[in-house]
Amino acid sequence: MNAPKEKLSFKTNSELMARRLAALPKGVGQGHALFAERAENAEIWDVEGRRWIDFCAGIAVVNTGHCHPRVVDAARQQLSTFTHTCFQVVAYESYVELCERLNAAAPGSTPKKSFLVNTGAEAVENAVKIARAATGRSGLIAFGGGFHGRTMFGMALTGKIAPYKIKFGPFPGEIFHVPFPNALQGVSEEDSIAAIERLFATSIEASRVAAIFIEPVQGEGGYVPAPLGFLRRLRALCDTHGILLVADEVQTGVARCGRLFASEHYDVEPDIITMAKGLGGGLPIAAVVGKAQIMDAADVGGLGSTYAGNPVAVAGALAVLDVVEAEKLCERSMVLGERMRARFEAMQA
Repeated sequence: MNAPKEKLSFKTNSELMARRLAALPKGVGQGHALFAERAENAEIWDVEGRRWIDFCAGIAVVNTGHCHPRVVDAARQQLSTFTHTCFQVVAYESYVELCERLNAAAPGSTPKKSFLVNTGAEAVENAVKIARAATGRSGLIAFGGGFHGRTMFGMALTGKIAPYKIKFGPFPGEIFHVPFPNALQGVSEEDSIAAIERLFATSIEASRVAAIFIEPVQGEGGYVPAPLGFLRRLRALCDTHGILLVADEVQTGVARCGRLFASEHYDVEPDIITMAKGLGGGLPIAAVVGKAQIMDAADVGGLGSTYAGNPVAVAGALAVLDVVEAEKLCERSMVLGERMRARFEAMQA
């Protein structure tokens, strides 16, 4: 007598969505009604076996592609030695090596220092701490349309209410927003600079502003690059008033904009850079990189986190930097960008 056939386990996207809705709060959004089964390079296969081109890349995370073999191998090798010590308790060389490489790669000739955290929002929170410690000032300026994270300072700096700020206030004080230069919205560089000057005259004196936060290319604001001259004017304004310039490169960094850091296109040296997303190739890691004298402003023990710079994520990040260099991903992003631009301009015509 034949044994009964084993029942195959087959789930559908709709079945999993029903379970998701029952188990998760509604505040956790989901852009696509899909559940991933596996992924490779620029493609995802869902639980129903359908194949999708992944234009989202985990929100600008897998710049080296899903499951890049060098990243996977590096993580696997680290998993076989140790997975956690907490760097502030027992250190490891790979953390130091990653910071050394980020320091060497950051734009500008001023000596740099860096440290690792877990997420982009955490990097932004720590940039606020460092800026306040280094300047002895409290005020912060950011731009309308900007996005800097979902933690309290990150949300406060974010220049967009829906969906990020609704019901979550009040937010930390002494944070001010000015319009981002955007030709589509009729905002010029002059308008943005004038708005900052008005803040100094009406809301907070320049001598109490610690930092100005800006994304070289706004993401949530509509994928809008800052005009070439604007970051240079912002750098000059900051230098005049002793204000730190913080480049939020969480989304624009790691070869996404033709350079390792998008701010390199502007010939501007930020005082502090926040980065995350693409750095880990899918593993959670972030970093704060800045001018050494500024980064040393915090007292011993003032910076750090239990999981920050997790050794598995660090191994992945080092492999990501190797892949970016070996596969010339900065150059490739420029080639693909120009190809897309030419096709879109033809469609526009």
